[in-house]
Order: sequence, then C-alpha cells, then structure tokens
Amino acid sequence: MVEESGEEEAEGESAEMPAAPLQRCNGFLPGKEAAAGPGGRAGGGEQPATAATAATAATAAPAAPEAEAMLAGGGRPEARLETRLSRRRLAVLAVFSCYSLVNAFQWIQYSILSNVFAGFYGVSFTQIDWLSMVYMVAYVPLILPATWLLDARGLRLTALLGAGLNALGAWLKCGSLAPQRYPLTLAAQAVCAVAQVFILGLPSRIASVWFGPTEVSTACAVAVLGNQLGTAIGFLLPPVLVPNTPNDIDLMAHNISIMFYGTAIVSTLLFFLTGVVFEEKPKYPPSHSQAVLQTKPPEDYSYKQSIINLFRNIPFILLLISYGIMTGAFYSVSTLLNQMIVTHYEGEEVNAGRIGLTLVVAGMVGSIICGLWLDYTKTYKQTTLIVYILSFIGLLVFTFTLDLGYLIVVFVTGGVLGFFMTGYLPLGFEFAVEITYPESEGTSSGLLNASAQIFGIVFTLVQGKLTTDYSPRAGNIFLCAWIFVGIILTALIKSDLRRHNVNSGIMNLDVKAV
Repeated sequence: MVEESGEEEAEGESAEMPAAPLQRCNGFLPGKEAAAGPGGRAGGGEQPATAATAATAATAAPAAPEAEAMLAGGGRPEARLETRLSRRRLAVLAVFSCYSLVNAFQWIQYSILSNVFAGFYGVSFTQIDWLSMVYMVAYVPLILPATWLLDARGLRLTALLGAGLNALGAWLKCGSLAPQRYPLTLAAQAVCAVAQVFILGLPSRIASVWFGPTEVSTACAVAVLGNQLGTAIGFLLPPVLVPNTPNDIDLMAHNISIMFYGTAIVSTLLFFLTGVVFEEKPKYPPSHSQAVLQTKPPEDYSYKQSIINLFRNIPFILLLISYGIMTGAFYSVSTLLNQMIVTHYEGEEVNAGRIGLTLVVAGMVGSIICGLWLDYTKTYKQTTLIVYILSFIGLLVFTFTLDLGYLIVVFVTGGVLGFFMTGYLPLGFEFAVEITYPESEGTSSGLLNASAQIFGIVFTLVQGKLTTDYSPRAGNIFLCAWIFVGIILTALIKSDLRRHNVNSGIMNLDVKAV
C-alpha cells in the first residue's frame, strides 16, 4: 500500500503473508492468529491435541501478552496489519545515493592523480596517499559517536550532517589551489572524511526503515551503489579534467579549480535537497520487523547495551573481521591502482582511471545482482561465501596478469575482480542486519565500516610499501593471503536470519526479548 494513496495494498502486508512452519519457534508473531480469519487462532482447528503440542502451547503462553504488546494497536487485528510503503522512499534513496556519490568521488580524486598532485603540491606519493587514508583514519574514532547520534537523534539529522560536511569540505578545497597549500587540502579532505562517517552506515538503515521485506536488499544495494558510482566517476573524470602538465603549473591549477568548484556546487545543491526530501521515517512501517521495533518505547533503548549485544554475537564478530578484510583490500587496491598501472604501463594515467572505472562499474552490476538475488532467495551465507571465493580467484588472476604488457587483459581482469569484490559490499551489510536483528542497522553497519577502515589503513600502508620496494605483484599477493583468511572466517559464520524469520511469521526467543 502506498502511503499517499491509501487504496493500494503494499507488498509485505501481514494479512497476505503465508503461515510459516513452527520450526524452533516459541510462539506466533502477533497477527498470525488473524490470518486464519476472525474465528480463532491460525490452524487452531487442525492441530491434534498431542503431548508435544500441549507442551509447545504451555511454552508459548507466557510470552503471548508480551508479543501482543509489541505491535501497535494491542489486540486489534486491523491495527496490527497496518504496514504500507511510501512513495517518498524512492526520493530518499535517490538523494542519499547522490550525495554518497559525491563523497566517494572526493575520496578517490587525489589517488587516481597521485603523480599529478604530488608534482603540483611538491610532496611525496605517501603524502598523497594520506589524502585517501584520512577517510579511513577519521572513521575509526568517530564511528561510535556517529552511530549513537543516528540512534538517539535519528536519520534526518545524520543525513543533513553528512551532506553538509561534504559540501563544506568541497568548498575548502577551492582555497587550496596553490602549490604551497597542501595542508589546507589535507584539512579539507579531513572534513569530507568526517562527512563519510555520517554516510557509510546509512544504506542498511534507509533500506530497513523505508522499504518492504521483498525489496530491502535491493534498496540497500542501490544505496551502496551510489558510493560505488562516485568511486567510478572519481576514476574516470579527474584524469580527463586534470591532464598531467608538469611544465605549466598555472594550467594545472586552472584544471584542478574546475574539478574543485564543480564538486562544491553539486554537493551544495544536494545538501539543500537532503533538507527537503529526508524525513525521519514513513508514516506507516513498511514491514513487520519495523513494526515490532517502532512499538518499543525509545526510553527503553540502550546504545551501550546494543554495542555489548553485538560484541557477544559470535557470527557478527566473524563477519566483522571478514568484511573488514574484503573491503579493506578493495580500498587498498583502489588507492594504489594508479601506482600499479603506471609501474608497468608508463604514461597511462588516463587508462589507469578507465581501469578503475571498469572495476567499479562491474562491481555496481555485481551489487545489484546480489541484492536482487538476496531478495529472491534469502541465501545470505551461501551467497556471501561464494562471492568471497570468487573475489579471491579474481585477485589472483589480476595479480599474475598485470605485467603481461596487454592493457586489454588488465581491463578484463580488473572488471572481473570488481564484479565480485565490490559486489560483496551490500552483501555484508544485509547479512549483518539479519544476524543481529533487532539491534540497530546503523550500529552494525557502522562497526562493519570501522573494521573496513582499520584494515584499509593497514593494507594500504603495507601494500604501498611492498609495491614501492618490490613490485605490485608482492603487494597483491599480500592481499590474497588475507582474503583467503576471510574465506575461512566466512565459512564459520552461523546463519541465523532473525529479521527474515520475523517477516516470515516466526518469532524466536531473541526477538521476543525486545
């Protein structure tokens, strides 16, 4: 049902959900009784009165009042079935994806032109690498305050902070258009890095709060897609806008100014659009899992307890490490791609950007396919493990074909690598939300991203050192070894799809405890 219409029924309406089998469940989801009609409990006239069913009923009975209170409207079936989809959800998703795109563009715009900016500012390649790594460094200490703000003050304020700081950082860069102003451009990039803290944790939160159960994984994939598209444009556009003109610094400064001012104008426009479009949540919850969470009094929520619960969740800890390894490896490859390509193909800065574009665009396709696949099959662990293994194979092939002397081979292997490695990102977000429900999506996503930043910093520093001192192959083999460890950790994750169980009509003890 669409919120503004009031006539169309939304997919995910509880009245249309099929009865779920009672596998390891301790009670019915509130509203299941109504699915059988006004005459009584679901299946109430069909179950034989055996000792087993009597025991099950005795176990479920004490939890019935608690479960009944979890959905708005108490015991009225018509209130419990009130789940709708809002048309505004598409606008929210589109605006978020756009300002996330600009933030990712600002992250990679220096690294893909590392030789150009090193010459312009008169600094080393390591100092240029720090313009990328500052994103990772800023994220780690700020993620807990940012996720607290998301939980305590809500989605709209967090979104406005992300878009606003993104625009502020872009305008500060416009003041760094002189060779001696590297400290200012580093400070401006640090502001954009702080903006990223309020951006990266939102995809799964937006998807859960605004989208129904049959589209939530696709929505998360599209939200992540915006960030990936920004990285893709960051690989493609800067080498075109800022060609390497070492003998004409004034022309170089003019070209950089076009890129900086254009980014600032677009990011400012998106900040105002965020203020217009974003709302805290839709009028009606889009799914049963959101209906359950929204009926919990805000004063009962403890951010500290949520963090403790997450760190006691062994499957989440395994995913936290494996997600950090994969995403950190992607950050490292993206940051050092220009150096890897130019080492074997001198003067091919533009093609290095195009290879990065190929890597990310292929990953965008992978993200959408994985999101659609998850919505259709709900095979979170199997899909995550398969994509992890294929990413490992893709990086091996990329590593041992990089120095063959054929750029077309690098384009192909880079595309394959990107399809799986970048396609993994929304899988990790959605898998985390499933195994940690009913904990906050922003908190679980934020911790995943913090892990990715930590691994990204370490991997970039080590791989950069290996690439400089030995060869790109040595750095890539280092990443391959870590990704193999990630495969083992992913295989050990126990798949407990809590959110899916609630939306399917299964209520387990952990969910009832809310």
